[in-house]
Amino acid sequence: MFRNRAVVVGAGPNGLAAAIVLARAGMDVTVFEAESEAGGATRSAPVFGPGTIVDLGSAAHPLGVSSPFLRSLDLERHGLRWIHPDIPAAHPLEDRPAALLHASLDRTAAELGRDGRSWRWLLGSSVRHWDRLTETLLGPLVRIPRDPLVLGDFGVCAVAPATALARLAFSDEPARALFAGCAAHSFVPLHHPLTSAFGLLLAAAAHSRGWPVAQGGSRAIARALVAELEAHGGRVVTDHPVADLAELGPADLTLLDIGPRAALDLLGDRLPSRVARAFRAWRYGPSAHKVDYLLDGPVPWTDERVGGAGTVHLGGTMAEIAEAESLVAQGRHPERPYVLLCQQSVADATRVPPGQQVVYAYAHTPRASADPATGQRIDAQIERFAPGFRDRILARVETPPAALERFDRNLVDGDIIGGSIIGTQQVLRPRATLQPYSLGVPGVFLCSASTPPGGGVHGMSGYHAARAALASLHRGSRDRSAGGRVGE
Repeated sequence: MFRNRAVVVGAGPNGLAAAIVLARAGMDVTVFEAESEAGGATRSAPVFGPGTIVDLGSAAHPLGVSSPFLRSLDLERHGLRWIHPDIPAAHPLEDRPAALLHASLDRTAAELGRDGRSWRWLLGSSVRHWDRLTETLLGPLVRIPRDPLVLGDFGVCAVAPATALARLAFSDEPARALFAGCAAHSFVPLHHPLTSAFGLLLAAAAHSRGWPVAQGGSRAIARALVAELEAHGGRVVTDHPVADLAELGPADLTLLDIGPRAALDLLGDRLPSRVARAFRAWRYGPSAHKVDYLLDGPVPWTDERVGGAGTVHLGGTMAEIAEAESLVAQGRHPERPYVLLCQQSVADATRVPPGQQVVYAYAHTPRASADPATGQRIDAQIERFAPGFRDRILARVETPPAALERFDRNLVDGDIIGGSIIGTQQVLRPRATLQPYSLGVPGVFLCSASTPPGGGVHGMSGYHAARAALASLHRGSRDRSAGGRVGE
């Protein structure tokens, strides 16, 4: 029996998610991946030798475990196990106890003292309605929301700059710093509007479904997605870079898990001029500079409780983080950068031999930075809150922005979120249109992190793009049946 054929270029989480949606709709689906393994930035390897597992890209997964699409797939039957650390995230401070982001909203609020009431007020509605909220937020923002009342509760505070909201809501440094550390995941200076959205989203995620790691490394997520695709008759072809869509043969639908600039290169003159102009103007954001460590034991945190956290935000006070992020946006290198550290082996003992620990860290740096001192600044920022850390290092591997792009071509200049989200690119990704996944080429759609809802391992960009692609295919079928014209 004839089956519509679909091809997907790129086997990152979004490409695999799109392929699964298409395969479940009955299409014959093939995914073409340039690298030797599927997963994009969701891959892991024994960087420090046998018995070690290092996440090469993504590490902790608050949006993965919360993703409406990933949760619908029952990936556990394909071996995916979410492992939760005792504490989702911690924020060390000098000369005082760390601020801890517990899974429990009430426990977090209680430890924040007089700011606890404000913390509970800011996050309570989002935590109570978390699943409904993620259905709305993890999709195109320029649309009629499915749950406007829940979104309205979130949006009242989300539009504010993170520093302004934190100063208004909190009187003490621990709550301000804890919120700022979450908001800084945005790679946007914290005095910009909408940065509060990231602080609220990630803190609420911790209190709702946690910030887990994938047992056996983030590669387990990609492997489970591939297995789900294969269960529906789809396939992944690795070691197959695509320079021309014509080489893939005829297809009813083509989805591209690549960035706007790469789509421009691949499609060339086939793109309408309005789309090509928008993609040429696409801006990539600041870079990540990554360092992985193998230690001879736990990180010697000054506050021992931080040793139970899966993710640690290193930046000091809210003012220090805000200054560091502003300098990065200006193209300057802060001496004390914001560093995001993950100690996955605290929760997942399969990642390291007994008695040792693997630590993953990256700093925000100016775009395409090649400053050799960045790695030393990361070391110093960890040492600042964990004296004696350097003495525990058995091995160390540094991955600057250029190396991140070599690892995954979608991480352009080390940008790990698919493009800057300063200004209109936060809402109008990848261009100003009510059809963000459409490229204006019949049957061809974009499904990467440069489309809504943006970066993170959640598969929702691929899910929404595939849904839009299937809708266009069905419209085309109706048009042909009625003798109409097919196309945009």
